[in-house]
Amino acid sequence: MKKKIIFIASILIYSLNALSTTSDKHFELSKNLEIFNSLYKSLNIHYVDTIPLNRMVKAGIDGMLRNIDPYTVYIPAEKEEDFALLTTGEYAGVGAIITQRDSAIYINEVYVDMPAYNAGLRAADKIVSVDKTKLKNHTTSQVSEMLRGIPGTEVKVGILHPNETKVKYYNITRKQIYINPITYYNVVADSIGYINLSSFTDDCSSELKKAYLELKDKGIKGLIIDLRNNGGGLLREAINICNFFLPKGEVIVSTKGKIESENTTYKAHSNPIDLNIPLIIMVNDESASASEIVAGAMQDLDRAVIVGSRTFGKGLVQGTFPVAYDGKLKVTTAKYYTPSGRCIQAINYTQKDGEKSDIIPDSLTTEFKTKGGRTVRDGRGISPDVTYKYHNDKDSLSRAYLCYELMLQHICFDYATEFKIKNPTISSVKDFSITDSIYEDFTKFAISKDFKYENLSEKKLKELIEIIKKENSYEENKEILDSLEKKLKHNTETELNKFRKEVSEMLSAEIVKRYYFSKGEAEQFLKTDEVLELSIEILNDPKRYNEILQGK
Repeated sequence: MKKKIIFIASILIYSLNALSTTSDKHFELSKNLEIFNSLYKSLNIHYVDTIPLNRMVKAGIDGMLRNIDPYTVYIPAEKEEDFALLTTGEYAGVGAIITQRDSAIYINEVYVDMPAYNAGLRAADKIVSVDKTKLKNHTTSQVSEMLRGIPGTEVKVGILHPNETKVKYYNITRKQIYINPITYYNVVADSIGYINLSSFTDDCSSELKKAYLELKDKGIKGLIIDLRNNGGGLLREAINICNFFLPKGEVIVSTKGKIESENTTYKAHSNPIDLNIPLIIMVNDESASASEIVAGAMQDLDRAVIVGSRTFGKGLVQGTFPVAYDGKLKVTTAKYYTPSGRCIQAINYTQKDGEKSDIIPDSLTTEFKTKGGRTVRDGRGISPDVTYKYHNDKDSLSRAYLCYELMLQHICFDYATEFKIKNPTISSVKDFSITDSIYEDFTKFAISKDFKYENLSEKKLKELIEIIKKENSYEENKEILDSLEKKLKHNTETELNKFRKEVSEMLSAEIVKRYYFSKGEAEQFLKTDEVLELSIEILNDPKRYNEILQGK
């Protein structure tokens, strides 16, 4: 009887403590909301100038959510269309990507067979007006909003084509724009199929299935799915794609959250299309979320060889919930777990600033086993079965700076524009390459455009000089600093010649894109893709492929 009384008393104390904790949380919530409301009212009444209240509150909301993780965000009603684009790959507009340069708006790319393309608009066209609005210091988001609209409605666009002085006007009928996430697919070599999937948007699994079946009809004996730079998207699409190559009923991924409804195990729900074809998944450090689910499931179940570099490590699940005035809250609700039980999340946002680590020691991770007994680890995204060692020589930083600045200053873009004017047609993508004469011409073009940049050492030296000036010791060190500045200063023409291979790859892709659009660009990059070459080698060596999957 005494034990029974103690047991009942314990339950009562536990219940009272739970109620007390809940009550404390409610009090803290009410208190802080009251403080915010009082502060907001007082500021609105007493501040000397007019306050942009809506913008200020939005900044406050964003700041609050930013302290949780980068993926928990508030989406106001006016931004819902942008959010829909990320999840569906669809929007209503003219089908053009625009960019801002020198306070003007230019077309960067048009989608084939979409309204802008059909009207004759192309990359490098300057947009000078939209309907009755002349563009002056407009942002890309503002112009993008003007170009979008209800399907079937018309928009009048004023265009100044390259090397022309007279503005031409185009009446373009908007339509629903669908961006196919399959950027390129083909038989690449030795009966090996290749499919590039750029995002996990609505129905991307159907597009991938369609591409695969077409390649299978061509007699492929191996398949490469390229998920590099694929930041993820819809969970169900990742499950569907895994389902194509896994037996019905196989566990693909699990989610675990705070509340019971977030704890779900997802399995292959239908019959596969191919259980036997040798499969490689290519990944890199920008492969995230749904990409990691596919790569992680295929690795854990020993169904595919993962090739490339370690993935991003985003193992957080987001759900969207309605909030006042037609807004949405996209909030992290759970974590992903692969079939072996490992979590792919690489960053703990509750304990640190969220900076991504390059190396996480094994001592901080947990060991798991694949279906066949291979060792895999959690806490750092998906580590590939075969890691491609990217060039990291003494020139890698200089090479990266040069290529980045060529892109940032639009040098390759502008040269491609002039090249297209001078050369209305080129040979096929397969046969096109940057010849000596083309590269020499490009080098002269870059120099004529006053292409200049600072590498990291030059920037750091400038910072050092500013510190020395503040310390009033510049004059006594001036001779040494001047000498060091001369030694560190690079020669642009020399750098362009030194890194010709890398620059040529960028340049050729930009040129080819003017004739064969995004599909041609993708094909051009693949011609020098060393990760692709490595993947083809593995698929052409069945013994090596099987040994990798067996952990030998």
